[in-house]
Amino acid sequence: MRISDKRCSSSLLLGFVRVPLKGLAAAVALAVVATTGPATADGPDHGPVAEPAQQTEPGYGDSEGHEPGLDPTPERAPTSEVSWLSFPGGVFAVDSLGHTVRYRACDSDTGRVADPNMRVAAGVASGAVVVGGVAYRYRVPLVGRSEGTLEVIGRHRPPVELTGVVVTSPQPPTDPVAGARLFPLSGQLARVVADASLNPSGVTVRDLSGRYGDQQIAVNGSLRPKAASVIKLWILVELLRRVDCGQASLDDGVLVTPEDVVGGTGQLQFETFPQVVTLHRLAQYLIKYSDNVAANVLITYLGGFAPVNALIDSMNQRSTILARRMLDSAAAQRGEENYTSPDDVVSLLGAVWDGEILTPASRDLMIGFMREQTLNTKIPAALPPGVPVAHKTGDLPDASHDVGYYLIPGTETAVAFLTAGPMATGDETVRRMARTVYDFLVTPVDGAVEE
Repeated sequence: MRISDKRCSSSLLLGFVRVPLKGLAAAVALAVVATTGPATADGPDHGPVAEPAQQTEPGYGDSEGHEPGLDPTPERAPTSEVSWLSFPGGVFAVDSLGHTVRYRACDSDTGRVADPNMRVAAGVASGAVVVGGVAYRYRVPLVGRSEGTLEVIGRHRPPVELTGVVVTSPQPPTDPVAGARLFPLSGQLARVVADASLNPSGVTVRDLSGRYGDQQIAVNGSLRPKAASVIKLWILVELLRRVDCGQASLDDGVLVTPEDVVGGTGQLQFETFPQVVTLHRLAQYLIKYSDNVAANVLITYLGGFAPVNALIDSMNQRSTILARRMLDSAAAQRGEENYTSPDDVVSLLGAVWDGEILTPASRDLMIGFMREQTLNTKIPAALPPGVPVAHKTGDLPDASHDVGYYLIPGTETAVAFLTAGPMATGDETVRRMARTVYDFLVTPVDGAVEE
């Protein structure tokens, strides 16, 4: 597992290939564009949209007369309107279009704060805000994998200067030439998505190994279906973040009562209550068995929906929201629903992998839980026996998902396969997408880039 030190960790995602739903049956045009997504309860969408001069199309010729496919490196890195600074113990999020920021760390959370005087120039957002008597002076590039700085100035204590890697969604590839070798996978996945006439589908894939230059590709990456149990990944990350901050211990116990018991997936519903259950077992069951009782108990333990949505907002994941508990049909009938997108899922998985949101110990624990997943009818069922994966499923009558990591040594990859529509046909679409990615990854790379 190729993980950087937390103080200067590598990052998540910016230049990548997106293939829209329209015209999938035709020849696929590959273009690097920024992620957009529907609004969430946190406010209107301010997804990253690069200025025309900053948009790039790897594999196309440029003004210097380079031949197509030979020099996909843009003259300057594209910028995003939203980025976040990863530093030990926290994040600092910037929305340069909405002129808002958010500091969220072990010591405090400012919430979204307006900075009408934010200065945006040369791909860098800078400014200062004061919240609760504490000043936050920042300089955050809007280019992923750059280094940003944040100075925290509190009363009666010396200023603290924090530096860290800037994360955008997606991150720029570390090697655009190697990244171009991943582009043909987009066309293959686009054909699978086009064939899924009953199931609107989206897929995002990010290289984590460096074999493809940490490139990300997507077909309908901003598709926003119901999240189903995929939302449990964010619940787990928020819990582990608190463990990293020293605010909780996985050895701590939580009283689970008969009133907490719900049906659906999981094992806790078959036990006798009341009883005290450790946070470790709740976290493990949350993923291993997709346990709905564990999910609802942890939501209560964390303080409701707000802390999980604060985590989501701090990473600028605009398509994702936790709005109801598991198996809460009354809330669903009121229109209170959990949503996500392939891009947001890979944004989270990438941040976890790169050590930008959790410590290495918590990251390894989370991936370990995902490797224990017992619901294996999708990604694992599509691959040859023994292929190492760590994943999390999501199922509803009108949604079928599987997301996670392919852990093939030297070809580690983050994937998110999301579908809407009938679950049975969605399951098959997920399996087809999962096998398509696997077959591409195990094909030897000869250096040729094919369309």
